[in-house]
Amino acid sequence: MPIRHLITVVRSAALWVALAFSIGAFAPPARAAETLHPWVVPAPRLAKEAYFSNLKDGATIETPFLVKFGLTGMGLAPIVKPVGKTGHHHLLVNRELPMDFSQPLPFNDQYIHFGKGQMESVLAFPPGKYTLRLVLADDKHIPNFVYSKPITVTVTKKNEAVDPKSLISKSVAILQPAPGAALTAPLRIAFHVSGFNVSNTALSEKGSGHFRLRIKPDGGRDEVIDLVNGFTETWLQPPAGSYSARVEFIDNTAPDQVLLTSPAVAFSVAK
Repeated sequence: MPIRHLITVVRSAALWVALAFSIGAFAPPARAAETLHPWVVPAPRLAKEAYFSNLKDGATIETPFLVKFGLTGMGLAPIVKPVGKTGHHHLLVNRELPMDFSQPLPFNDQYIHFGKGQMESVLAFPPGKYTLRLVLADDKHIPNFVYSKPITVTVTKKNEAVDPKSLISKSVAILQPAPGAALTAPLRIAFHVSGFNVSNTALSEKGSGHFRLRIKPDGGRDEVIDLVNGFTETWLQPPAGSYSARVEFIDNTAPDQVLLTSPAVAFSVAK
């Protein structure tokens, strides 16, 4: 082949390679950091829903009462800027789901916003019956079709002498599974933090952090799963065996600074 033809071919090949890299043809597939661990699997049926982690339909309570929020298939983030697959909780009191999911949720006593990435709230209702529902919305307060089933609770007494702030102390915990549980995979590990807000690590807001799970098989080493996407639970498909798990809460403004560590929870996974 003549030299000038060879030079033309090489230049053409170089142009195609450059173009391929520019459009991502040779880039590795994008994956959330959490899914890099081989045990992590999607929630069953790719579920996306909010739920109350310490209240059930028909519950009878006294107030003040610390109610805790759970979230499947999405992460939390404060209302700073848009972050994919995240939102913040809203507590609807005696209200149905909005008719128009293209409009922002209103601000009033029946639509309570948690725009800092909170996982909890202290209810201070007087005695009576209440219907509660959680709705997740984006940084513009527009609902994103992720919500809870409605629950009805009855408040039998309001304890005026109890300071609502006394119910909140800085702590982190594994809510699920229960200690000693015998499980089958896939299984959910759900977390809760009090006194801090949860956020995707794309945002570094003061007072916010994310969960880091450490799960150890009997006789094995720690498996570490960072929930940098702001998720408050993870679904796992680990091998059969006995495990001990604990969760850390990591400061988003100082990477790798552990703010809190939970007590360990032991459980087993059947074949």
